[in-house]
Amino acid sequence: MKPAIARHPRLEAMPASLLAKPLDYIFADHFRQRTLCNLLEELADAATPDEPLTREVIGFLAGDMALHVQDEEEDLFPLLRRRCPPEDEIEAVLSALAREHHADERMARDIVEGLEACMAAGRAPRTDADLRARLTEFARRQRRHLAVENSIVLPIARNRLTELDLANLTKRMAERRA
Repeated sequence: MKPAIARHPRLEAMPASLLAKPLDYIFADHFRQRTLCNLLEELADAATPDEPLTREVIGFLAGDMALHVQDEEEDLFPLLRRRCPPEDEIEAVLSALAREHHADERMARDIVEGLEACMAAGRAPRTDADLRARLTEFARRQRRHLAVENSIVLPIARNRLTELDLANLTKRMAERRA
């Protein structure tokens, strides 16, 4: 019998050195989230179970993605609220994104539970119509959410945040990951 070939993770870890540029870190993490969307759709369509991929997706949803939302909700968004003048009209965007974060957290928990149940039963997620729909809907919602953050939030943050703001953002993000 041949030994199993080790598969590299599809959601590679973020380099800690990138935390020195927190907005670049967030942008790069958005790429990982877009990769997650592709993986969710892959799981939704797979005819056979893929336990290593399922575990990787579960770990990302429960760990990395939760940290990312904290970075935005606890630090980035409050900084923008303090730094942006009214003409930026950022409050409506940030409020909508915060509502989406809240809904996405609930949806991610449901997805994790569904994926765990499929793994325990040795079934592919596509055998569960509700789970399959949640996987594809979550991916669709995340892509739209990331487009707003990348095209509106991050450019405004690059323009409005001070060096001290960015240093504090780096500190807080690093503390979360320590």
